[in-house]
Amino acid sequence: MQGLIIGNIANLYKIKLDNKIYSATARGRFKKDETTPVVGDLVDIQVINEEKLEAVIEKIHPRKSYIKRPRVANISQIILILSIKDPKPDLLMLDKQLAYAEFLNIKPVIVINKIDLSSEYKEIEKTYLKIGYTVYAISAKDISSVKKLKDCLKNNISVLAGNSGVGKSSTINAIFEKDITQEGLISAKNKRGKNTTTDVKLYEINKDSYIVDTPGFSTFEISEIESKNLDRYFREFTQETENCRYIGCTHIKEEECGIKAAVKQGKIDSKRYERFCKIYKELKEKEDRKW
Repeated sequence: MQGLIIGNIANLYKIKLDNKIYSATARGRFKKDETTPVVGDLVDIQVINEEKLEAVIEKIHPRKSYIKRPRVANISQIILILSIKDPKPDLLMLDKQLAYAEFLNIKPVIVINKIDLSSEYKEIEKTYLKIGYTVYAISAKDISSVKKLKDCLKNNISVLAGNSGVGKSSTINAIFEKDITQEGLISAKNKRGKNTTTDVKLYEINKDSYIVDTPGFSTFEISEIESKNLDRYFREFTQETENCRYIGCTHIKEEECGIKAAVKQGKIDSKRYERFCKIYKELKEKEDRKW
């Protein structure tokens, strides 16, 4: 019997199978194999008590994708939410998230929330549309503004990510047109500063369409990406790197650099280039500390 893991709290898994939700534990052999079931996994289960809807996970099916933080599998797109105000947009974090999505080969979608509070979102929207990203400018208070975003979720398992307070829960509520995340939001707030990965939860929009809500976080680690390869995950850099004089150009200190020239010519946004430099420096310093 094959089901989908839609929740995990303290190693007790919620498995959706047809129209039933089973509570399941995982076989001990998964620990020996150093493989742990996560939200989004397709699994085979053995029902041990049909009346109480209790089961045991027997097998994890091969994953199409996997994210370590938050731990979630089989994601087809990442919805990156930032707010234009309260809190102000963290574009450094957004660029880290975009690079990581490119690294994982998972489609990123940018959502700018709270546009009713400020018109400054237009500049951010323009920057990322020019690069080629899908951008939705919304106010989660206005359900009609969420319609296009809702359409892009069809036939996808989408994970929502962003800082605490940007409006992930209110966006989910707008998509479903009802308040379904209040309990999870309170739980996440109470656990601020603690490990909240077990709060990951998957919501079904309709058949084959799901949203994964994740706890808010103020940092984002992309240490799986090597500093020397970071430019591969900035879309607008790809064509311009061909104009670098030196093989292995870091685009930081080198002269005759295609990326720097593109910045001067206005082909690449100068502020995004500055954030690239900051991310590169962070990655390089961590790599150097390893040695």
